[in-house]
Amino acid sequence: MRSLLTFILGAVCLSTTAQTIDDVVRYGTENLQGTARFQAMGGAFGALGGDMSALNINPAGSAVFNYSQFTISGANYNRDNDAFFGSSTQNTSRNDLEINQAGGVFVFKSPDSPWKKIALALNYDMVESFDNEFFAAGNTQQGIDNYFLNFAQGVPFGNLLLGSNEFLEEGYLRIGAEQGFADQQAFLGYFGGLIDPVDPDSDANTAYVSNALYDNVNQRYQQNTNGYNSKFTANLSGQYQENLFLGASLNFHSVLYERVTLLDESGYDQASPIQSTVFDNFLRTEGTGFSFSVGAIAKLNDNIRIGGSYQSPTWYRFLDDTAQRVNSDLADDDINFIDFGIVNLFEEYRVHIPSKLTGSAAIVFGKDALLSFDYGYQDMSQAELRPTSDAAFTEQNGFIANELGAVNTFRVGGEYRIEQVSLRAGYRFEESPYVEEGIIGDLQALSGGIGYDFGGSRLDLAVSRSEQETREFLFDSGISSSAMVDRINTNVILSYTLKF
Repeated sequence: MRSLLTFILGAVCLSTTAQTIDDVVRYGTENLQGTARFQAMGGAFGALGGDMSALNINPAGSAVFNYSQFTISGANYNRDNDAFFGSSTQNTSRNDLEINQAGGVFVFKSPDSPWKKIALALNYDMVESFDNEFFAAGNTQQGIDNYFLNFAQGVPFGNLLLGSNEFLEEGYLRIGAEQGFADQQAFLGYFGGLIDPVDPDSDANTAYVSNALYDNVNQRYQQNTNGYNSKFTANLSGQYQENLFLGASLNFHSVLYERVTLLDESGYDQASPIQSTVFDNFLRTEGTGFSFSVGAIAKLNDNIRIGGSYQSPTWYRFLDDTAQRVNSDLADDDINFIDFGIVNLFEEYRVHIPSKLTGSAAIVFGKDALLSFDYGYQDMSQAELRPTSDAAFTEQNGFIANELGAVNTFRVGGEYRIEQVSLRAGYRFEESPYVEEGIIGDLQALSGGIGYDFGGSRLDLAVSRSEQETREFLFDSGISSSAMVDRINTNVILSYTLKF
């Protein structure tokens, strides 16, 4: 009967350290892939329109279409990560296939009205794919015992003890629900054998010591993430007279994020009571978000177009659940009953991602070629975790305001047509959201592609390569150890467009 309980036990916890600045950066970063044409030109479509994914930059772009059409895109994402940790570098590579875009636009022409065209568009785009992994291994002076000691110091020992006839997994969930995340981690460290109270005979004891002896330990750390941030857009736009295009969109986000971290630790002193430790964590986040956007494109003459757009803040709502498992040479005999089947549930929280402004310009050389440029601005220091009445969120929001800053984005793209064939190239540069770039570096991406127009349909292919360095902290608290990860993403996107 007890083994069955391990698969169904769960409790709503008071608080968690899961909601941090990392959530803001994760959900505030849009690495939009879009259609192959969009990607090949670096996403520089703010003054061009005429592409389904261009609606994400400027909602007036759907009014540029001359015909109703449908586009679907598939992508192969290749993630190549070099993780430097403890004087060694480990490489991890991963490939994933996704349907990353699908949408259509309906164009209604009215030659006798000042509104020459009205366009209705519905489009799905993957804003961000979370499918990724990296592996780090090396020596460090900070063992996992420091993580548990950080939470335990100051906690009365009596608060960590089991109740009468209480199973270990029940006590773990009860403490999380009644006392909070910090006490729960202290409980896990104690029954996991990593820490002990200085005075085990006193329930009032608040000081703890480590059971691990070492100068250096060897850690092997693996992080696997899966999921997506997708956006469904409902768009309305129109062409007024010959030279002005106006549009607005409602954007609905759907988010799923899963992360598993696996830590194996060894290399303790020979005299250490502990010779090996494992500590694994699972996080699952589900949520929804909403934003709106408005924009305009103006033809200044036959060759020059300019565009501008405003995207409102994105308001997200999330629910988290977590699970953990720990073991060591000194762990309680029943420690394995705390596993990924014992789930901590957390109350809903919200994330506010700041608004974004985009200015664009393009030069069109008839039907032969074009050049386009976009500039985007977003002040990430205005991001917030909510409700702001939560004391933990107030502290985090102050940290966010100090650590994050303005993000400037530059996109340049070009296209050259030779009869039915189109050749494309693009470049994208996005600044780090951090004031100090030691956490996340600037992102740079190069792209290229080719398309062929069959008349009633079109086939497009794009290849994009981006590179960015990130500092990945192994844990949020107690340990400052981190791995420097050089992320190289190579994406191949194929799109098919049907005109009707």
